[in-house]
Amino acid sequence: MKRYAICGLSNRALKMFIPPLIEKFAKQSEIVGLLDSDEYRLELCKEKFPVLAKTPTYRPNQIDAMISETKPDCIIVVSRDDTHVDYILKALQHDIDVITEKPMVTTARDAVRIIEAEKKSKGNVTVAFNYRYSPYHRKIKELILDGKIGRVTSVDLNWYIDTYHGASYFKRWNRKREYSGGLSIHKSTHHFDLVNWWVDQHPVEVFAHGALHYYGQDGELNPDPTTDNRFCSTCHVIDKCEYYQRWNPREFTETVEDDHLNMGDRKENRYTGYQPDACIFDSEINIEDTYTASVKYHKGALLSYSINFSTPFEGYRLAINGTKGRIETQEFHAPSRVPFEVPDQTIDYYPLFGSKEVIHVVKTPGGHGGGDPVLIHDLYQGIDPRRHYEILAGSQAGAYSIAIGEAVWKSVKENKPITIEQLLNNNQVQV
Repeated sequence: MKRYAICGLSNRALKMFIPPLIEKFAKQSEIVGLLDSDEYRLELCKEKFPVLAKTPTYRPNQIDAMISETKPDCIIVVSRDDTHVDYILKALQHDIDVITEKPMVTTARDAVRIIEAEKKSKGNVTVAFNYRYSPYHRKIKELILDGKIGRVTSVDLNWYIDTYHGASYFKRWNRKREYSGGLSIHKSTHHFDLVNWWVDQHPVEVFAHGALHYYGQDGELNPDPTTDNRFCSTCHVIDKCEYYQRWNPREFTETVEDDHLNMGDRKENRYTGYQPDACIFDSEINIEDTYTASVKYHKGALLSYSINFSTPFEGYRLAINGTKGRIETQEFHAPSRVPFEVPDQTIDYYPLFGSKEVIHVVKTPGGHGGGDPVLIHDLYQGIDPRRHYEILAGSQAGAYSIAIGEAVWKSVKENKPITIEQLLNNNQVQV
């Protein structure tokens, strides 16, 4: 029986990490401790999962007590991004394994602290990069490993977040860099990790541009630039707000799901100090909503990346070029929010000499394109022995993804290239 303690009762914890432990894998798993900063989150967790009614609960400053009293084999970290580092370090100090939601931490400096602590510990860190587990992303990895495109030379990845999803990051804590590290860390670590994993190279230099175009006080669609600190639930100008009216007409009932709260459950209004409908045009927003970045890798591959958090549809376009061919794919997320027909995703393979192949991938159910259930099995059951390549991410992968994200926003601020070695302290992270 493996013993788990949960640090952070976020929406991701309540929906993705806890249910399999008490349902599908209940015979070999036990949740022995729950930790959160908010008493009501602890109450709600036990209300949702009666089997946890007698599970001991703790506050953040009681993590040492939780570890000594409940003796977990593994700690699952699913709290706000900036708090990950504290829980991971504590677990490693006690020689306990860690599963952490991405991003592993919010700064490259803290990533180095994690790696150094892991070297001294009997515990290991696993980062839950669920985008790796999408059937399309696994197929792309397999095509590259099979030598279909030869040595990877360049990657073009353009990511689009619509105003339905994109606005959610500016309504809550993500809007402040001190909490999230900015969206080049909170969101883009998914994407940077995918590319790192596909090309099997580590990044060495980043140059980027970025801006706050659509959100913030100076956003062109701000219905009242003279008033700050508004909330949608009490705002006096929602009838003039194009973003609000687009996604909240009377006949529209869908609501954005926060990565850390169930936005469809109005009980979240009782969470302490958390009001997830802050105005997307507030002056306190200090992160960017648009990035373009160029990343150079140690074996010569080049990444051209962009992301925009205010687009008409959601998804991505990807092209990977190699010495023997090219892979292309395009995905539309949330087609129900797109006012036009979208094609099914395929992977197009163009050999350097020969005919194009269109690859139809078998889809799997579950969150993040079907990746979540496969990841959960690897985390709780062990790595699938039938898979002939590495997919579960460790602290090194977490560190490289964070270093790229930090290099992106620092390059934007400083208008110069940023080397990954600078951020990861002269080869503290080794390939």
